[in-house]
Amino acid sequence: MRKRTWQLSLVIVAGLVLAGVNRVVVSQVADPSAGHGAHGMNQVTKAVAKVDPLGESGVKGKVTFTKQADGVLIEAELTGLQPGEHGFHVHEFGDCSMADGTCAGGHFNPTGAPHGGPDDAERHAGDFGNIKADQSGNATYKRVDKHIALGGPNSIIGRSVIIHADPDDLKSQPSGNAGARIGCGVIGIADPKMEH
Repeated sequence: MRKRTWQLSLVIVAGLVLAGVNRVVVSQVADPSAGHGAHGMNQVTKAVAKVDPLGESGVKGKVTFTKQADGVLIEAELTGLQPGEHGFHVHEFGDCSMADGTCAGGHFNPTGAPHGGPDDAERHAGDFGNIKADQSGNATYKRVDKHIALGGPNSIIGRSVIIHADPDDLKSQPSGNAGARIGCGVIGIADPKMEH
């Protein structure tokens, strides 16, 4: 009887130890975008989205996100656009699989703020305003943003960049009346040593 009690105690202790190990492992891998400096792993400092056309739009390009001391530097280069302004946002899901882009969900908005322009104090984290195409359909965008991040609750890793057919009016709720989604790219972790 004493031997059986001892064996049962050993099984219980082993189970508790394993449960503790599992908890530690889960806590370390729960948020790959958050960085793990305390565990000897590097924090995410750069991300990239390759933008592909939705439907027959012909929109293509690339958006890079680079962590800086004062925020995240957003740089975009796009082609195949109609001349003029086009809504430019981060949407909540990293899914570009449907031709109309609706699978990307709404604007990334972790704080529940109203839609606004990129310089508004209160806005969706994913509200970047507009990107302007020239007469050849080429567009560039460059600004530092303080609302998005590459780790933590405002992380854009695994979400998507969406380009819209029309300009964002920066005020209409919930998304600026920017029209159809014509370009989409999933945001992934980039190798900071690579030239993008």
